[in-house]
Amino acid sequence: MNHARFAYLADLLHCCIAKRSHLYGRAAHARILSAGLSADTFLSNRLIELYARCHRLGYAVNVFRSIPCPNVFSWNAIVSACSKSGDLELAQQLFVQMPDKNVVSWNTMIGALARGGSEEAALDLYYVMTREGFVPTNFTLASVLSACGSLMALQDGRRCHGVAVKIGLHGNLFVENALLGMYAKCGSSGDAVKVFDSISHPNEVSITAMMGCMMQSGSIEEAVRLFERMHTSGIHIDPVAVSSVLGACARAEGDELGIPPHHGLVLGQLIQALAVKYGFESDLHVGTSLIDMYAKCGNTDEAELLFNTLPNINVVSWNVLIAGYGQKGDSIKAIDMLKLMQQHGFEPDEVTYISLLAACAKTGDVAAAHEMFDKIVEPNVTSWNAILSGYCQEESHDRAVELFRKMQFQNVLPDQTTLAIILSSCSALGLLDFGKQVHSASIRAMLHVDVFVASGLVDMYSKCGHVMVARLVFDMMTERDVVSWNAMITGFAHHSQNREAFAVFKQMRQDGMSPTESSYASVICSCARLSSLPQGRQIHAQTAKDGYEFRVYVGSALIDMYAKCGDVDEARRFFDTMPTKNVVSWNEMIHGYAQNGCGKRAVELFERMLRTDEKPNSVTFIAVLAACSHAGMVDKGIKILDTMEKDHGIQPLADHYTCVIDSLGRAGRLVEAEALVDKMPCIDDPVLWEVLLSACAVHGNATLAKRAAEKLFLLDPLSSAPYVLLSNIYASLGRWDDASAVRTLLNGRGVAKDRGYSWIDNKNGVRAFMVDDDLGMVNAEEQASVYGAT
Repeated sequence: MNHARFAYLADLLHCCIAKRSHLYGRAAHARILSAGLSADTFLSNRLIELYARCHRLGYAVNVFRSIPCPNVFSWNAIVSACSKSGDLELAQQLFVQMPDKNVVSWNTMIGALARGGSEEAALDLYYVMTREGFVPTNFTLASVLSACGSLMALQDGRRCHGVAVKIGLHGNLFVENALLGMYAKCGSSGDAVKVFDSISHPNEVSITAMMGCMMQSGSIEEAVRLFERMHTSGIHIDPVAVSSVLGACARAEGDELGIPPHHGLVLGQLIQALAVKYGFESDLHVGTSLIDMYAKCGNTDEAELLFNTLPNINVVSWNVLIAGYGQKGDSIKAIDMLKLMQQHGFEPDEVTYISLLAACAKTGDVAAAHEMFDKIVEPNVTSWNAILSGYCQEESHDRAVELFRKMQFQNVLPDQTTLAIILSSCSALGLLDFGKQVHSASIRAMLHVDVFVASGLVDMYSKCGHVMVARLVFDMMTERDVVSWNAMITGFAHHSQNREAFAVFKQMRQDGMSPTESSYASVICSCARLSSLPQGRQIHAQTAKDGYEFRVYVGSALIDMYAKCGDVDEARRFFDTMPTKNVVSWNEMIHGYAQNGCGKRAVELFERMLRTDEKPNSVTFIAVLAACSHAGMVDKGIKILDTMEKDHGIQPLADHYTCVIDSLGRAGRLVEAEALVDKMPCIDDPVLWEVLLSACAVHGNATLAKRAAEKLFLLDPLSSAPYVLLSNIYASLGRWDDASAVRTLLNGRGVAKDRGYSWIDNKNGVRAFMVDDDLGMVNAEEQASVYGAT
């Protein structure tokens, strides 16, 4: 063989490989064949490398199969060629067939699997490699640590860390950066900090990875400081680092992080100036990150201006801008951007439609959101969550449940967000059975321990009347946030288990969880139900100490508590000191006067409210009409009822008419009461007829009483009250036969007469007593739990 010719062909192949020149490489291959050198292993190995670089896997495989005696380098070259071309199946087949493997062989295959999305297979192959006695290199560990990070396999990652220490590679920068990335992806920020602090000479990869870790853990300021350290210490800054710190600036614009408003925007503008200095302003990734930063900071005009100046844009750039308008709630502009994107020849992807979906849902346009959802060919769980959240926010809970069922039929596995959303809908609709099914699904998916799902379960069971089941779920929670505590307190308070509500509130504070406005509002409501003024005053003092005293909902609850405890003057004093009042605050004070027989003061406060900017609602009118009824202000009540629709645009409901009928009934004006009933649009409300029947009992009007009772027999057939009242009316008028007939009718229809209860609160707790027809007043201690007794 001519040595000079061989050297020439080898150099020619080297040049073709470097320039990725397929045509010249084919010409070189032809010369090798004509020179009779096709069987040469060295030249064949270079040809495999050439065709792999030029993405011609078929040619590479043909060359490999033509080698009479392939060596380990030939096998490594073809396995590498297959993996780089994305044919992992062929790469694995060839790897298994290799007669002799070296560390490079294992590294090639492990790296290919890790990069190709087969992280579990890469990890398994690594363990096989170590069992066969091969010592990992820095390349091995980097690939395996990358796989561990993707799988969030923290324990496996720590084992690799131990191996690195054992073989002395823990100080290798390549391995250190891989360890840093693994710990960051696994959420172990403490370990990541330790690794970073141990790196003697961190490079741009180290600092960028650590910045990502800081951002993931919410330490935004620290991430920005790392970039500043990178800049001042002379470490090479690349577009990736700039994009990363811009992401931190975007995240810094949030009150929940405790960072001042616009701080992120100011930092981002400084980084933008630095990017211009380094010449990165035309880089696509940096430009897209700048658009994202401005959009998330609420400056969509600047984001769009930057977008229009980018020399190159892609689908990601469009998506970031559309998402910015979506976050701002500007669905019209987001949809306009979609149309413009399509006009420029870019095809929207799933991220585009999810951003538009979120924008439409945020503005309450659920129909448009669903239209975007339908354009996604195979919606993933994020897409489903967005549309479910939209319906839930608009309180279209029936539709949310229907869509959730559809999601299950399409074999999309719910995540913790999905379950939390649908549990909220179950709570709103009182769907206990369906809520139980969701609970079972959460257990199967091992998501029942998630704090958001568990909080949703507590809320669902509480609102569906199964407060003790809610308590079981609550007690089994390994982690609790303020939402779960509030759900439990509210559940007990809502079901009048007030002692239990206080106990949970006390436990919440003992566990170091600070009560919120909702916590205080619920426990104050429990004080009101127990008429426990001393306890209410203690909670009031605590709200003042914690700065919640004048929060609107806490303040409204305090007004209600003082009024229900009989201290209406204290309620009014507190009401007058509230710096901010809403319609609920006004309603509670007016209702407080009504409860305490201060009808004139209630009407005066109502008329004062009309002179403010606060508009009355339906509840306001119920409160003031009840006050008129209790105070005997009949004509005033009728006048207020007449103004509801005419002056305030509020359609009177059954409750409003009931208050006026009660007022007329108390005054003995039963003819007017009956006339009002006859012209009412809502005549099928049993409470209304009960009020009318009670008035007939007071004034001995048997004719109207019979009409009211017969209506109640139809509307509420299981209630004994109308039978008893009508019978008593007949008896008071001496119509004993009619009274007996009503009693016979009561027994014949199998309607059970309800027993009455009385209860007292003393130092030993709450004691309840029950009225029995035969035994009179008997101790009913077993019923005490209904009233929150311990």
